[in-house]
Parts: sequence; structure tokens; C-alpha cells
Amino acid sequence: MFGLTTAALLWGVLFGAIGSGYFIYGRKQGEPIEMLAGGGLVGMTFVVTSSLWIVVLGLLLCLLPWLWRRLT
Repeated sequence: MFGLTTAALLWGVLFGAIGSGYFIYGRKQGEPIEMLAGGGLVGMTFVVTSSLWIVVLGLLLCLLPWLWRRLT
């Protein structure tokens, strides 16, 4: 089956839950960068199957709103 391991599944669930929270927060506050990060976190879990890449991309997308605020 597509090389999906238990670790990748659990990381995907974790980052998907964080992404859902980001998306809901962004929608309620009218913040597009949080909505983008949340959508990316949720969507990434459907596309990426490697545990390493899920963690790397997940952390980058989690930090995206913070970095955006610091750089702008």
C-alpha cells in the first residue's frame, strides 16, 4: 500500500489537526496566511507519505504565519 507507515499516519493526523485549527482561526479572524498554512497542512497529509517529509513540511507550514509576521 503506497508506503504509508504507522508513523507517517500519526504525523499526518497531528499536522492535519493543527492545520484544521489554523484554518478555522484564519477564517474567523480574516487572516489569509493562517488559512493558507492550515489548508497546506491538511492537504499535505494527503500527498506526502514519507514520515521525514511530513515532519519537515509540517514544521515549516506551522512556522509560516509566525515568519510572515516577523518579516513583514
